[in-house]
Amino acid sequence: MAENKVSIAQRPQPQDDDISLKELITNVREWFRYFLNKWAIILIVGLLGGVVGLVYSIAKRTNYTATLNFVMEEQGASQSSLGAAAGIAAQLGFNLGGIGGSGGFFQGDNIIEFLKSRSMIDKTLLTEVEIEGKKDLLVNRYVEYNNFREKWAEKERLKGFQFADTSGVFLQDSLMSRFYKAILKKNLVIDKPDKKLNIIAIKMETPDEAFSKAFAETLIENASDFYIKTRTQKAEENLAILTHQVDSVRRELNEAIGGVAAAADANPNPNRAFQSLRVGSQRRTVDVQANTAILTELVKNQELAKITLRNEKPVIQVLDRPILPLENDKLGKVKAIIIGGVLGGFLACLVLLIRRIYRQIMEADPS
Repeated sequence: MAENKVSIAQRPQPQDDDISLKELITNVREWFRYFLNKWAIILIVGLLGGVVGLVYSIAKRTNYTATLNFVMEEQGASQSSLGAAAGIAAQLGFNLGGIGGSGGFFQGDNIIEFLKSRSMIDKTLLTEVEIEGKKDLLVNRYVEYNNFREKWAEKERLKGFQFADTSGVFLQDSLMSRFYKAILKKNLVIDKPDKKLNIIAIKMETPDEAFSKAFAETLIENASDFYIKTRTQKAEENLAILTHQVDSVRRELNEAIGGVAAAADANPNPNRAFQSLRVGSQRRTVDVQANTAILTELVKNQELAKITLRNEKPVIQVLDRPILPLENDKLGKVKAIIIGGVLGGFLACLVLLIRRIYRQIMEADPS
């Protein structure tokens, strides 16, 4: 008996603060009855939330997102294949375009920052495109859908202002600076959907569906033109120099050939006893042989330069272009009413819950 008493005494006694399963179920049922009694308030607030959701769906401007995915063409293969040709040309004193010399500028995340640069955004906005059968600068379309003309009507210096495809105009540059900051902050997103891949996505989101599509496509076109011009600039310069030299040597060769013929015509049957009569013809013959050899080498180098130029022309390969109709964030009326009603009912329950807990705490306070 003593041992049983000791063992019973050693057993942990239940604490007063512990809540049993029965009490928990009782509290849940009590709260449920409380909210059930307040059904009218919850219903009214839920209906108000539905009305707010409906108004929001009607008043909210729908944004359209134009998505364009592209990759940059790798130049590694062309560099290795033209290495021997470039080495031979270098020994002859010709630079065939500096293979890969400007590639670093367009590698990695540099292209993303390049597309976001002020120069590219401005160039895109000041590009004339055809939208809905009308040709106009993209910036005018941007001003139109933002209703800037109405806002500028009260300002004398902006009233009737027209944009031009140029730079250096103080007022235009000032406005373009504002547009650039707004577009980067609210509309344009450029990133890599997958960090492991080289695919880059351009996303342009605006309330104007046609503008979103035109801006994304024009931006990549301008970037591609600049990319090609940068990568091929040296190769084009060298090709132009070689072409000029080939033309010059060819003219000299033609003149030398004509000189040989003229000298032969002047003395059709020269007396072998007078060697001086043959000097003119021999000089012209030497000129012909020298110019022929020079022209042969120049033509070879010219062809190498042409091959280099073709291989140095990079390509921005567009994988997916924006296709109308674009994706949009339009919220349906029924969906808006349901979401608004649910949020309204939840908010009403939360307020009632906090109110009752507060009252219980105040009633339990002995002071």
